[in-house]
Amino acid sequence: MRITYPRGMRLLRSTDLALRVLMRLAVAGDTTPTTRQVAADMDVPYTHAAKVVAELQHLGLVDARRGRGGGLALTERGRTASVGTVVRTFEGDGDVVDCEGGTTPCPLNSACRLRGALRRAQEAFFATLDPVTVGDMVAEPTGPLLLGISRGPRGG
Repeated sequence: MRITYPRGMRLLRSTDLALRVLMRLAVAGDTTPTTRQVAADMDVPYTHAAKVVAELQHLGLVDARRGRGGGLALTERGRTASVGTVVRTFEGDGDVVDCEGGTTPCPLNSACRLRGALRRAQEAFFATLDPVTVGDMVAEPTGPLLLGISRGPRGG
């Protein structure tokens, strides 16, 4: 179950990191930071960042090159990607609550109205994010702020 009460819906760490990586790369300009640099900039473990970058590369949103002169770059598809699509991909589009769950399904399952209401709320959440692109997320004042928090190139 991905919803937590009483705080409401919360994105998975991987979804949050994927969005932040895309935003960071959208303001990188001609520089190509490494996964290790992005992980340090985002203050997350390298292994977690590497898994997220691999999925973003698989989706065609990020170009990752190894070796000298390598690094990460946002693809054109990545710049124009819908935030709603990215969130759906990382979160999955399953129900917010697991009514069938485990060994004891909910006894209200056949007549419950809550499940449908939560599903509509989830779709409204995604629909709000669908028209927003990665490029939109880094428009001023966010883009310059992202550049300011980047630690820039590091050796070794």
